[in-house]
Amino acid sequence: MKIVFDTNIYISAFVIPGGNAEKTYLHAIDGDFELCTSVAILTELARKLDEKFGWEKQKIAQLITSISNVATVFKTTPWLKVVSDDPDNRILECALKAGAEFLVTGDKHLLKLSNYGNFEIIKLSTFLSILHKPSSDF
Repeated sequence: MKIVFDTNIYISAFVIPGGNAEKTYLHAIDGDFELCTSVAILTELARKLDEKFGWEKQKIAQLITSISNVATVFKTTPWLKVVSDDPDNRILECALKAGAEFLVTGDKHLLKLSNYGNFEIIKLSTFLSILHKPSSDF
C-alpha cells in the first residue's frame, strides 16, 4: 500500500517524539507500507524545520537523507490549483504521481476534500486504525 505523508505528519513525527506520527513512521521503516514523498514535500519540511523550529541545517540534512532512504521520492512538477495553500497542492501532486492509496494529513483544507483522484485523504488516527486492522484470510 502506497502512502503519502503531509509535511505536518513528518513534523509531528520528528518534533514530538513518542507520538502516533513517530509510531507510524516506524511502521514505514519496518516496511508495513510504502512511504512516498516528493522533492517538494522534503523541501517544505526542511524550510519549516529551519524557520519554525530553528533546527540546525546539518540536522535537517540528516533527516531529509534518512526519509529519502525510507521513502520512494518523486520529482513532481507544480500544476495543481485545487486548494488555496500552494504547498498543499504539492502534496496532492505527489499522491497522484505515486499512485497512492492514502494521503495522511492533519490539514483541515485537505481533509475537507476527503478524496482526490484515486486516493483517500485521511487523518493519522484513521490510518493507524487501518494499519492495525487484522488482515482477512480471503
